[in-house]
Amino acid sequence: MAKKAPKTGIDESELRTGHRKRVAVGVPAIVRSMRMSVDQMGVVRSAETLLRVNQKDGFDCPGCAWPENERRHIAEFCENGAKAVAEEATLRRVGPAFFAQHSVAELLERDNYWLGQQGRLTHPMILDEGATHYRPISWDDALSEVATALRTLPDPNEAVFYTSGRTSNEAAFLYQLLVRGLGTNNLPDCSNMCHESSGTALTETLGVGKGTVSIVDVQNAELLIVAGQNPGTNHPRMLSALEKAKQNGATIIAINPLPEAGLLRFENPQTPRGVLLGGTKLADRYLQIKLGGDQALFQAVGKRLLELEAQRGDVLDHEFIAQCTSGFDDYRAALEAADWAELVEASGIPESEIRAVADAIARSNSTIVCWAMGLTQHAHAVPTLRDIVNVLLLTGNIGKPGAGVCPVRGHSNVQGDRTMGIWEKPGEAFLAALDREFAFTAPREHGYDTVAAIEAMRDGKVKVFMAVGGNFASATPDTEVTEAALRTTELTVQVSTKLNRSHLVTGRRAIILPTLGRTDRDRRDAGLQKVTVEDSMSAVHGSHGRLAPPAEDLLSEVAILARLGALIFTGPDARSNAPQADWRALEGDYRRIRAHISRVVPGFDDFETRIDGGRSFVLPNGARDSRTFATATGKAMFTANELQYPRIPKGRLLLQTIRSHDQYNTTIYGSDDRYRGIYNGRRVVLVNAHDLRELGFENGELVDLVSEWRDGVKRRAEKFRLVTYSTPRGNAAAYYPETNVLVPLDSYAQGSRTPTSKSIIVRLEKRADEA
Repeated sequence: MAKKAPKTGIDESELRTGHRKRVAVGVPAIVRSMRMSVDQMGVVRSAETLLRVNQKDGFDCPGCAWPENERRHIAEFCENGAKAVAEEATLRRVGPAFFAQHSVAELLERDNYWLGQQGRLTHPMILDEGATHYRPISWDDALSEVATALRTLPDPNEAVFYTSGRTSNEAAFLYQLLVRGLGTNNLPDCSNMCHESSGTALTETLGVGKGTVSIVDVQNAELLIVAGQNPGTNHPRMLSALEKAKQNGATIIAINPLPEAGLLRFENPQTPRGVLLGGTKLADRYLQIKLGGDQALFQAVGKRLLELEAQRGDVLDHEFIAQCTSGFDDYRAALEAADWAELVEASGIPESEIRAVADAIARSNSTIVCWAMGLTQHAHAVPTLRDIVNVLLLTGNIGKPGAGVCPVRGHSNVQGDRTMGIWEKPGEAFLAALDREFAFTAPREHGYDTVAAIEAMRDGKVKVFMAVGGNFASATPDTEVTEAALRTTELTVQVSTKLNRSHLVTGRRAIILPTLGRTDRDRRDAGLQKVTVEDSMSAVHGSHGRLAPPAEDLLSEVAILARLGALIFTGPDARSNAPQADWRALEGDYRRIRAHISRVVPGFDDFETRIDGGRSFVLPNGARDSRTFATATGKAMFTANELQYPRIPKGRLLLQTIRSHDQYNTTIYGSDDRYRGIYNGRRVVLVNAHDLRELGFENGELVDLVSEWRDGVKRRAEKFRLVTYSTPRGNAAAYYPETNVLVPLDSYAQGSRTPTSKSIIVRLEKRADEA
């Protein structure tokens, strides 16, 4: 029997700190996974559900996008995956009675943990203008309200359509078709806030905005560099691949400001060695780099490789450079002029350590660099990633086995969303194919990304905001600005599985459309349906749930979008430039959607056959497959990048926002971060002990964090407990979404407009009530 939802949120007064782990996973992860699963699902449901996660005849984990091997373990999930599944397959329910009991104002006082723990949404709800409570509404009336609001907009650009990375390929494809049928490209998504910098840099330098490696490459690389990433918490299944690489003789270099347990040692709970013999040491070198110092590090590595080439003549891959790249001479000249002292100062890494990293790359025949948000959420993120590509190009480590770039994506289909056309800046080839398939003319004008969408709402330019999945209010930067912007709209629409803060920060009217999750059985006119997803390494596979839905009439995301399409684009009031699609038929049989995808999106030919029987297929990638590069020069591009790094004013700290271990993105599973030794609380800020003493503070003291930005606005996060931690001098860390309030809306990466959540200048301010 599952436990009832908690009656209270996280009590920060119970916060305590303890031992920091130097090993990840192991038996404690199994215990924690099972406890949370049983609490939410009960014993029997937990067993039957978890054994289908990431299986060929099961459903894709709603957590991260790390890929599976062809041969699957019987338990193909990690701790955070189990938590994600438990929250989706929970037996707890949030229906009309819940909303009658709780006003919106009351719910706004609850924390994200309490909201998410209440259970699955079961019924469409509407918040009328001026009302204090949501009330139930029928599916027909709810969808009619949304369709009317969209169809009657004076300008389609007065609507914004957000998407989460959990949306399936089929739903994402229908969503972008619906939006472009309305006449806008306002399709911001969660990629704008995480890996947009990766896509920007890789498209420019390699001609493809995705990684160029497979899981087999990771397992067989000679050298793996893991930078700005915490796989122990954010992608735990990656640890198995790193362990396999170590068994095959790989060297692993970890680069991170914080010592992350998952990069130090891995106790694989599926092996005797992991359970009984102490597991596997992963990182051979661990570089605690300064926040924002990664570009300096990779420039220094490139400079050292050029020096070694001058000494030895056998370091660079001259044939590859000559035949497959452009811009080498300018890059070499820029690095020759670079100053070693400044590179060391900017990175915070001793020159001897930098030279050791370069020497390891010089010895390696196959090198992979992996990264995540620790690199992408800085003002200079794009040039940083271009400099990583530069180092790999020097040694020919693109387009050969065991080598390449590996941006590790977060949500399970965030990469597939982009492949399906969820992008505010679509390419002409995609739009032309869409036009041919659906006999209409898609808009060409670029739409709003996430930052631009918030600015447009703030400025009163948006009447309707719609989100398919996600928690926009909690995921975005500059929380107070974002929430005020959402409240300027006339209607907000949320397609969701569970309650979150975005249901409570509304326009003048709001509608909640509950939807099926990955674990739920989806029966339509043509029978049981499956959807597809694309993992972080471009492999596409099917997913079909087996559990009875939380409510008999619950609709899938596909069904919701198809019904909206039928309401908007058919009948006497249909737009003259409407996509020619049989929306009702698409709702009834998802194979019809996949047939459309196969004719619009390159690489999806023979789609249905290739995913039949649990099979998967890998999308084409010129940089990986044939060393062909769709860049401005037709070759992989070296780039000469000006060195950039944060300058921290005296008396201030540079703050990065991070996840707790009991968290995935904005979903809070619990109150602990056991790898870092934080228990029963989230409002902590990790600071170097020397910095605390120098600034006049003590460990355990309660402070406010005040963000300092050029606009002069005082952004404040209140009541944070100081915790001394091993982090570089001048650097600090705290959990989001609590600290998103400190990230200025107009502080974003050059070229990608990704918010700079890893480089926020803050000061600590004593609280009058601390005594």
